[in-house]
Amino acid sequence: MTTATEEKVIKFQIHRQDDENAAPYFEEFEIPYRANMNVISALMEIRRNPFNKKGDKTTPVSWDMGCLEEVCGACSMVINGKPRQSCTALVDQLEQPIRLEPMKTFPVVRDLQVDRSRMFDSLKKVKAWIPIDGTYDLGPGPRMPEKKRQWAYELSKCMTCGVCLEACPNVNSKSDFIGPAPLSQVRLFNAHPTGAMNKNERLQALMEDGGLSGCGNSQNCVEACPKGIPLTTSIAALNRDTNLQMFRNFFGSDKEV
Repeated sequence: MTTATEEKVIKFQIHRQDDENAAPYFEEFEIPYRANMNVISALMEIRRNPFNKKGDKTTPVSWDMGCLEEVCGACSMVINGKPRQSCTALVDQLEQPIRLEPMKTFPVVRDLQVDRSRMFDSLKKVKAWIPIDGTYDLGPGPRMPEKKRQWAYELSKCMTCGVCLEACPNVNSKSDFIGPAPLSQVRLFNAHPTGAMNKNERLQALMEDGGLSGCGNSQNCVEACPKGIPLTTSIAALNRDTNLQMFRNFFGSDKEV
């Protein structure tokens, strides 16, 4: 039977790793319960008073965070087996002991902190930005039709948290697949009136090794995305676009089909 005292304690099992080459292990913690705590506030409590369940003093847990309101994407981790944002993971809604692990898709820096360079390098590969030369005023840019703007806005919610890459079975150390987030960003920037200038370059990048062909259509990404971004819809649209680009390449034409 659970006592009243035990009900006021939050139990954690946290993945610890001193550095990228160190052996990982789990350390248990117990902290006083407070209503409406999220995982981040619990980790802050452990950092403030770094004693484990046995009462031994230990090193503070290392993790990434930024905005604390599910905008920056920095605090992604695996919570009770599910990749998600720790700032919006409420303790009251989690089964205890709460198990915290780093995302395995990315190299561990320390404890729950990972190096997401793989994802950012993929965004560079597909030119996920709108290049505009010069620092002078170019005046207002072309307007985007309202219907297109509405679905493009949904794609723009991506906060590069890496959760979709963690959920995707095709993104791993043995694969060079760039993952769902960069794919969706290609669709976003190709839809922009100015970004469309580099549409062919982006599609060409998706047709190379590690591009669109690496998707196994498991659809884990769209289920895991904390922003509800229609990632699989983007992937389907890009399949069409890359096929048309392949025909343009074959016939030596730069015109839209």
